[in-house]
Amino acid sequence: MTVLEVLQATSAYFKKHSVENPRLNAEHLLAHVLGRKRIELYLEFERVLTESELATLRELVKRRGEGEPLQHLLGTVEFCGHVFLCDKRAMVPRPETEEFVEFLKFEIRNSKSEILDVGTGSGVIALSLAANFPDTEILAVDISDDALALAQENAAKLNLAGRVRFLKRNLLENVEGTFDLIVANLPYISTQDRHTLSREVLNDPAVAVFASARGDELIHELIAQAPSRLRPGGMLAVEIGIGQSDSLFSALAEKNYRDIYSKNDYSGVTRFLFARYG
Repeated sequence: MTVLEVLQATSAYFKKHSVENPRLNAEHLLAHVLGRKRIELYLEFERVLTESELATLRELVKRRGEGEPLQHLLGTVEFCGHVFLCDKRAMVPRPETEEFVEFLKFEIRNSKSEILDVGTGSGVIALSLAANFPDTEILAVDISDDALALAQENAAKLNLAGRVRFLKRNLLENVEGTFDLIVANLPYISTQDRHTLSREVLNDPAVAVFASARGDELIHELIAQAPSRLRPGGMLAVEIGIGQSDSLFSALAEKNYRDIYSKNDYSGVTRFLFARYG
């Protein structure tokens, strides 16, 4: 089979198995197998694949058709202009979190800020900020050993291992020091909503996806803990789930945060909350 024939057959297979963007997925996987950039496939439509190449591709196509995330199969994901390692040890970074990082960049006015990333996962927020603000000091914490291992691999890959410290912590428990910015993208999906999630999301670690019955419990807990770790006027910034903004806005006000405001994501959903303390 030629490159073009393989792309057409794979796209049809993905469409039949309800994979979003079937042609794009087919191109990414074939480019990965051939060691090419995706755009280079268009210059090789008539190339005939070897049986070895086809066998490797068939296995990846089968797994993708069963709902395994494309990023897990490729082993990488692009985030804020950098390529991160990505696998089942941590949640696949979402486009909304890229927006979150862009908002955070505008809030970091002191180039020597001390920043705490809570629930760092694969480290994309902490490492993206470290790459943009070379004079900051950043601590990243997570409850998952697997996620922390992946984050440290990403730090080494991006030559940022000396810029970000990684520690195993449950939210702010046993975190020492105070910070100018505490940022968190914590699990915010209710366990009762599991049936509404896509196959791809269900391939992420449950500890990175689900909170508890409401979904916003961990964020409420962080709001209560953060004042003792924020410097005067320091900021807490959190990514939140759909429909959670009113409850969390009230929680921030009740805990005497000030300058509380929200930002919408590209879909118009209230997705990010920002507040200062002291």
